[in-house]
Amino acid sequence: MISKGQQAWPSVTETPNPDLPVPSLCREPGCCSLAQASCGMVLKVRELSAPAEVAMRLRELGFCEQQRIRLLSKHTNVICQVCNVRLGISRDLAQMIVVEPAAGGRPAHPGPINGSPSAHERDSSAA
Repeated sequence: MISKGQQAWPSVTETPNPDLPVPSLCREPGCCSLAQASCGMVLKVRELSAPAEVAMRLRELGFCEQQRIRLLSKHTNVICQVCNVRLGISRDLAQMIVVEPAAGGRPAHPGPINGSPSAHERDSSAA
């Protein structure tokens, strides 16, 4: 029993195990949540299945529908290359981003994804 003046601690929910499969948000074959995609893949954002305010913030960060992104890492956070900038987002946010493989799928090398040459490619072509 809680006496007057004491606060009850909110119940703590168990954090999900990142090794367990994430429930799919995908309605069609060939698409999945960003949290389910394979590292190294070039993907295209299909839709944002997030509340309006969260979806608006994700769009401000560059996760717009039809945007090409590269999934770099999925450890504690999900790290993506978006518009040639690396962004880290939580696994929960990554689950709200529905993606599909972009044309070309897995890149041959980890260069820019927007078609412009990397600094290394520019330097070697100038020589």
